[in-house]
Amino acid sequence: MKNPNITLLNTEILSDNWYTLNKVTYSVSKKDGTTETQSREAYDRGNGAVILLYNKTSKTVILTRQFRLPTYINGNSTGMLIEACAGLLDNDNPENCIKRETEEETGYKISKVEKIFEAYMSPGSVTEILYFFIAEYSHEMKINDGGGLEEEGENIEVLELPFEQSLSMIDTGEIKDAKTIMLLQHLRIKGIL
Repeated sequence: MKNPNITLLNTEILSDNWYTLNKVTYSVSKKDGTTETQSREAYDRGNGAVILLYNKTSKTVILTRQFRLPTYINGNSTGMLIEACAGLLDNDNPENCIKRETEEETGYKISKVEKIFEAYMSPGSVTEILYFFIAEYSHEMKINDGGGLEEEGENIEVLELPFEQSLSMIDTGEIKDAKTIMLLQHLRIKGIL
């Protein structure tokens, strides 16, 4: 159900290069009965999915490491970020997307995933909703080296880490990615590992 207090008045594309940056003008009906016109910028990069692979026997998780320019610009001296495997839906459903991304990025072919929740990651400026998944993995599921797609400019390192080490990497600041922290904490809270 749409919010009856909000009326979209105009959308202007400011940039349509990599993703789309829109300036949206809208009116807001306030509690005192007055109406106010506001403008905000919203970055539309599409929706995405993220997954944390875990192994109960070895008590390990699969993460990735890759260069992330925005983090480099904002003080990450190497620009390298440790993350859970993720990708944009690209008009696919979240489950199919994350299975495809898992194979491309990590080299693991998974068939069974568990959706655990959905979240807006930066609702003040980005439209994206992220679908969160977990799945068990075993070494028999490894069908290639992973690393991402060359045609997409991906150069992804696959990491297999002890679960407890990955948790301490949050404390030390080695893991600063919000979606990854959320997934690791989910495994801990639910007692999965």
